[in-house]
Amino acid sequence: MNFLILAAGTRNKVVQYFKRTFAGEGSVVATDASALGPAIYDADSYYIVPSITAPGYIDMILDICKKEKIAGVLSLIDPELSLLAQNEEKFAAIGTKVIGSSYELCEMSLDKFRMYEWLKKHGYRTARSWMDKEAFFRAVEAGEASYPVFVKPAGGSASIGINKVYDAETVELLFAHEKGLMIQEFMNGQEIGADVYIDLISGEVVSIFTKKKIKMRAGETDKAVSFKDPKLFALIEKFVLEAGYRGQIDIDIFDIGGEYYISEVNPRFGGGYPHAYEAGCDHMTLILNNLRGTANVKNIGAYEEGVYMMKYNEVKIVKGI
Repeated sequence: MNFLILAAGTRNKVVQYFKRTFAGEGSVVATDASALGPAIYDADSYYIVPSITAPGYIDMILDICKKEKIAGVLSLIDPELSLLAQNEEKFAAIGTKVIGSSYELCEMSLDKFRMYEWLKKHGYRTARSWMDKEAFFRAVEAGEASYPVFVKPAGGSASIGINKVYDAETVELLFAHEKGLMIQEFMNGQEIGADVYIDLISGEVVSIFTKKKIKMRAGETDKAVSFKDPKLFALIEKFVLEAGYRGQIDIDIFDIGGEYYISEVNPRFGGGYPHAYEAGCDHMTLILNNLRGTANVKNIGAYEEGVYMMKYNEVKIVKGI
């Protein structure tokens, strides 16, 4: 039983964890658009592939799946999630299971304003947001909103293009130079990350790991500490089941005055997932069980509190690329 990780990039730990889990079961194959993507060298084998926007890209991935007898496939980058979901039936036809959520949910998760509208409609606390700057200015005049705010691409990822803005002039300037921007209320509270696995067979939320973020770098968690709160577990489970996510997801949440606000969802392994794994939430094994046809037993919060994660620099040395 072989597994394929697309866009492995710098997610060396994720590749290593899958390789550890699939040892004796099959091989782990990785792809990247560059031979300088270090994580591919931690896989059993790898392929250098073109950009996901290149003509024939998905056919190339399907060919790899057929050649390598791939049982399950996932991607570690946001833009590819929708592409996999869109072609789920093609993968299923060759015996490969796409580990991920539906096309609609992947698209909604990528569009931060659509996600905001969904959360608001379904009664979840979230940061108030605007795509229309004039509507935002009216809210400020009415005393319903205030500076600072975040101005960012509604379809962005990895915190690229985010600006903390303190006045109307800067809002006007940013909107004049870029399309697709949204304004988001500044959330002044404790940022939290949740790594969640939703069983592909039962549809149940079977694992939740939560951490308080201590320091961020380039849109990812740099330092964090694990914690547990039954109230938060219940909120996450309710939200995930109501939305209909499947497989691995990463949720950004804020604790403001003891109330939890859902911010964003990444329907994939997040950059901070190694914290969850090392604390006891082995989602690679949950995926393997599902590929075997076995539903996982619900085991939410099965980890130790007070476990700290601190990222540090490492290097990969490869000769003769």
